[in-house]
Amino acid sequence: MPMYVYQEILPDGSNGERFDALQKMSDAALTTHPQTGNPVHRVLTAAFTPKPFMGHDKKEQMSDRNLEKLGFTKYVKGKGGYQKTAGDGPDMIKRP
Repeated sequence: MPMYVYQEILPDGSNGERFDALQKMSDAALTTHPQTGNPVHRVLTAAFTPKPFMGHDKKEQMSDRNLEKLGFTKYVKGKGGYQKTAGDGPDMIKRP
Protein backbone atom coordinates (compact mmCIF):
# COMPACT_ATOMS: atom_id res chain seq x y z
CA MET A 1 0.00 0.00 0.00
CA PRO A 2 1.33 3.45 -0.83
CA MET A 3 1.98 6.20 1.70
CA TYR A 4 0.24 9.47 0.82
CA VAL A 5 1.14 12.92 2.15
CA TYR A 6 -1.67 15.31 3.06
CA GLN A 7 -1.60 19.03 3.90
CA GLU A 8 -4.11 20.41 6.40
CA ILE A 9 -5.85 23.68 5.43
CA LEU A 10 -6.54 25.88 8.46
CA PRO A 11 -9.73 28.00 8.77
CA ASP A 12 -7.80 31.16 7.80
CA GLY A 13 -6.67 29.45 4.55
CA SER A 14 -3.05 28.94 5.60
CA ASN A 15 -1.28 25.60 5.59
CA GLY A 16 -1.42 23.53 8.75
CA GLU A 17 0.12 20.19 9.64
CA ARG A 18 1.46 17.79 7.01
CA PHE A 19 0.83 14.14 7.75
CA ASP A 20 1.18 10.74 6.10
CA ALA A 21 -1.58 8.24 5.53
CA LEU A 22 -1.12 4.62 4.47
CA GLN A 23 -3.97 3.84 2.06
CA LYS A 24 -4.87 1.43 -0.69
CA MET A 25 -4.63 2.87 -4.18
CA SER A 26 -8.34 2.16 -4.59
CA ASP A 27 -9.25 4.19 -1.46
CA ALA A 28 -10.69 7.66 -1.96
CA ALA A 29 -8.44 10.58 -1.01
CA LEU A 30 -8.99 11.99 2.46
CA THR A 31 -10.98 15.23 2.60
CA THR A 32 -10.66 16.05 6.32
CA HIS A 33 -7.90 15.76 8.93
CA PRO A 34 -8.58 12.64 11.03
CA GLN A 35 -8.01 14.49 14.35
CA THR A 36 -9.02 18.12 13.77
CA GLY A 37 -11.68 17.75 11.07
CA ASN A 38 -10.12 20.58 9.02
CA PRO A 39 -10.09 20.16 5.25
CA VAL A 40 -6.98 18.58 3.67
CA HIS A 41 -5.56 18.06 0.21
CA ARG A 42 -3.16 15.42 -1.07
CA VAL A 43 0.39 16.67 -1.72
CA LEU A 44 2.17 15.55 -4.87
CA THR A 45 5.52 13.97 -3.92
CA ALA A 46 8.24 12.05 -5.72
CA ALA A 47 7.75 8.31 -5.90
CA PHE A 48 9.96 6.10 -3.78
CA THR A 49 12.37 4.03 -5.83
CA PRO A 50 14.62 1.60 -4.01
CA LYS A 51 18.36 1.70 -4.65
CA PRO A 52 19.55 -0.71 -7.31
CA PHE A 53 20.73 -4.04 -6.00
CA MET A 54 24.44 -3.84 -5.17
CA GLY A 55 25.03 -7.09 -3.35
CA HIS A 56 23.94 -9.07 -0.36
CA ASP A 57 25.98 -7.36 2.28
CA LYS A 58 28.12 -4.31 2.99
CA LYS A 59 31.35 -6.24 2.42
CA GLU A 60 30.28 -7.13 -1.11
CA GLN A 61 28.99 -3.60 -1.78
CA MET A 62 32.36 -2.12 -0.74
CA SER A 63 34.44 -4.64 -2.68
CA ASP A 64 37.13 -3.25 -4.98
CA ARG A 65 35.39 -4.70 -8.04
CA ASN A 66 32.02 -3.14 -7.18
CA LEU A 67 33.52 0.26 -6.29
CA GLU A 68 35.42 0.34 -9.58
CA LYS A 69 32.27 -0.63 -11.48
CA LEU A 70 30.46 2.32 -9.85
CA GLY A 71 33.23 4.73 -10.88
CA PHE A 72 35.05 5.13 -7.56
CA THR A 73 38.78 4.95 -6.92
CA LYS A 74 39.93 3.28 -3.72
CA TYR A 75 43.27 3.77 -1.99
CA VAL A 76 44.63 1.78 0.95
CA LYS A 77 47.29 3.11 3.31
CA GLY A 78 50.53 1.21 2.97
CA LYS A 79 54.26 1.71 3.37
CA GLY A 80 55.32 4.94 1.74
CA GLY A 81 51.82 6.27 0.99
CA TYR A 82 48.43 5.21 -0.28
CA GLN A 83 48.23 2.49 -2.94
CA LYS A 84 45.39 2.25 -5.44
CA THR A 85 43.34 -0.95 -5.20
CA ALA A 86 40.49 -0.01 -7.56
CA GLY A 87 39.54 2.58 -10.14
CA ASP A 88 41.40 5.18 -12.17
CA GLY A 89 44.16 7.49 -11.01
CA PRO A 90 47.76 7.27 -9.95
CA ASP A 91 48.96 3.94 -8.60
CA MET A 92 50.30 5.57 -5.43
CA ILE A 93 49.76 8.80 -3.56
CA LYS A 94 52.70 10.00 -1.47
CA ARG A 95 53.07 12.90 0.87
CA PRO A 96 55.53 15.45 -0.63
